[in-house]
Amino acid sequence: MADTDKPAAQGRHPARRKTSKKLLLSILGVLVAIPLIAIVFILTFDWNRARPWINAKVSEAIERPFAIRGKLQVEWERPAETMAPSERTWRDHIPWPHLIANDTHIGNPAGMPAQDSGSARQFSFSLNPFALLSRTINIPLLRFDGPRVDLLRLDERRNNWTFKKKDEKSRWTLDLERVVLTDGVVHIKDALTKADVTARVRTLDKDARYGVAWTLDGTYNGARVDGGGKAGAVLSLKQQSTPYPVQADMRSGKTRIAVEGTVTRPARLAALDLKLELAGPSMDQLYHFIGVVLPTTGPFSTSGRLIGRLGEERDGKRASHWVYDNFKGKVGASDIGGRLEYASGEPRPKLSGNVRSNKLVFADLAPLIGADSNAAKKERNADVVQPSGKVLPVEEFKTERWNRLDADVRFAADRIVRDTAFPISKLSTHLKMDNAVLNLEPIEFAMAGGTVRSNIRLDGRGREGPKAIKAQAKITARKIEIKKLFPKIEQLQASVGSISGDANLTAQGNSVASLLAGSNGELKTLINQGQVSKLMLEMMGLNVANIIVTKLFGDKQVQLNCMATDFAVSSGVARTRYFVVDTNEALVNISGSINLANEQLDLRIDPKTKGLRLFSLRSPFYVRGPFSQPDISVDKGVLAMKAGSALALAAVTPVAALIPLINAGPGQDSDCARLLADAREKPKAPPPGKTQRR
Repeated sequence: MADTDKPAAQGRHPARRKTSKKLLLSILGVLVAIPLIAIVFILTFDWNRARPWINAKVSEAIERPFAIRGKLQVEWERPAETMAPSERTWRDHIPWPHLIANDTHIGNPAGMPAQDSGSARQFSFSLNPFALLSRTINIPLLRFDGPRVDLLRLDERRNNWTFKKKDEKSRWTLDLERVVLTDGVVHIKDALTKADVTARVRTLDKDARYGVAWTLDGTYNGARVDGGGKAGAVLSLKQQSTPYPVQADMRSGKTRIAVEGTVTRPARLAALDLKLELAGPSMDQLYHFIGVVLPTTGPFSTSGRLIGRLGEERDGKRASHWVYDNFKGKVGASDIGGRLEYASGEPRPKLSGNVRSNKLVFADLAPLIGADSNAAKKERNADVVQPSGKVLPVEEFKTERWNRLDADVRFAADRIVRDTAFPISKLSTHLKMDNAVLNLEPIEFAMAGGTVRSNIRLDGRGREGPKAIKAQAKITARKIEIKKLFPKIEQLQASVGSISGDANLTAQGNSVASLLAGSNGELKTLINQGQVSKLMLEMMGLNVANIIVTKLFGDKQVQLNCMATDFAVSSGVARTRYFVVDTNEALVNISGSINLANEQLDLRIDPKTKGLRLFSLRSPFYVRGPFSQPDISVDKGVLAMKAGSALALAAVTPVAALIPLINAGPGQDSDCARLLADAREKPKAPPPGKTQRR
């Protein structure tokens, strides 16, 4: 039985083999036939019949009008024929189906003006038909001839360049390798930045590095914008490591931004390596261009290397990290340099780094607090100018920007230059911004052998208008040597005296003027030993003090035993607790107030001559009026009483007439030790927004 089955089994094997071969050949034939049929179909089909269907499906997908108004056709094309030799790969010599759509238009989404957001004289791309088998739309080359793009933003929520993303994942994959642009126009109209800018793109035929060039003109934030640049001819999206060359130079008013270098994976801005040059009338004007909050400064220019990396998108946001490395430049007449890093993140991006100045011109710090001249304010397009007769800066801080950025930046100046011989030798500070709270901890000056150290906190969270900032300031001055403070005054070089002081203030406001106008706290200073004269004060540039000293002592040098001040500050008015100047000739008591709100002085200066003085008509006098031009006048009532008494006694006897003019003085010095001890007691300040009760 077994023998009879064996031949039968052997007889079936050849039939099986033939069947298997036929099946394999059939499958292979189908695999070959499908793309061949697809190719034949692509070449013979009248694609113009498909235009209405394509227009409808694309319009539905992008939720805005789409239309191919011109001829739609397919041709065979080798991409290498339209590419520079240096940009070709072996695949570019293979003919691919090339879809050509003429006169293509994309409209604006609903709720925006009925006009095109983009159009092209000719829109074309090559298609890899074999990739369709794996549900991949492989486009080796996408080309735009004569494109025009009109970008429009009406407000923070409405623009025409944002497309809605579908929640469900598509089963098809888009693989776009390269993009080529020829002559075209890009127009941007943005209501937020008040931009109306047009860029014109043209093809470069004989440039080994760049393939297209562009020029730009229009307006931005009310200022004229112009510039130009170059870029590579082919934008490679497939070869991720291929650097894409870019060069640009743009100006808005007097602000200039210039870059040159390469971009890796430009579709996602994965990496940049650029030489970056910045210049303008003030650093804060870069905010609308780069979105980074920078301080108000004078004219500046910097140059350095910008390295940037952008991570993958998550929850609609992309992490980025930028480094402005080894930059050098000028701010006013001061030099600056260093390294800054910008990192995106939640809840806010952060700017960190170190900046250093070898030579800092002190006047270049004035724009930081709005203390520069009106001419300088005009150059940097400041919102306000300083009113005539007003001394304290009224320009407001831009607190509305403070919550856009956190910061941790250190700044140091090795040498400070002043117009006058004022010996500030070094400056260092550590700036921290966290959730719209700015801390300078500390700001430290090296001055005349001593130090001036300040801790300043400016809280700009969630407030606007005249009370935008809650401020706290603690200022300490220690061991400032008088002879080093005025090194050019020869008469002071033998002095061993020093100056110290403390201030503790709180306030609410939005400018230096308004903060001081609402300040509360205490202020104390002391001087132990020194010398003073009219000539010295002239050399120091202290004009009001010069007049006072001349009235008190005439034009001669006077030995200063001590000076101590103690002011209580409430609602912007500094009132004297005591203000005593003790010299070898007189004890001077000063009382009154300094109003920081209306910038008015109201001080009474009462000198008491020491020892016996003949012909003393020295009487109390007043310093009153605005900071800009105070008036100094004698107490005419007391002076008239002395003069009247002398005239009355003169009628009796000439000798008696001298009695009112003789000043015996207090007969003793002030207690300098006690005054200095009181002045050394550290002042206290109430919380911001609360005034002291007296």
